[in-house]
Amino acid sequence: MMNRVVLVGRLTKDPELRYTPNGVPVATFTLAVNRNFSNQQGEREADFINCVIWRRPAENVANFLKKGSLAGVDGRIQTRNYEGQDGKRVFVTEVICDSVQFLEPKNANNNGNSTSNRNGNQGSFRIDEDPFAGGGNIDISDDELPF
Repeated sequence: MMNRVVLVGRLTKDPELRYTPNGVPVATFTLAVNRNFSNQQGEREADFINCVIWRRPAENVANFLKKGSLAGVDGRIQTRNYEGQDGKRVFVTEVICDSVQFLEPKNANNNGNSTSNRNGNQGSFRIDEDPFAGGGNIDISDDELPF
């Protein structure tokens, strides 16, 4: 069976970082993802998707993304339920993120226009990979960093 989700959208508010009683970081955020079609009034609609990410990537998301940031998410859909304060069963569907990519430089304005670095590539960075794992020299200018 397969359960895979890939999304690109903008954060609707700053991520919320919390810690479990065992000290494990968890960040939650909502991603606004535009639909590929317009409604009858000619307006583009969006879906608002709740996302959860754990551990070190959660801290990175909380530190470097904010409301309006463009992000790519790779993960899986998960549903859960619990009993609310009013005694009714509450159902929640969310994306459990395996990775989140920052899709624009930190200094980019968040008005829907993405900026490019000097190579023409968008400033992206997989937060679950170590870019310095090879131990060699890396030539990176400040404007290529996502933070």
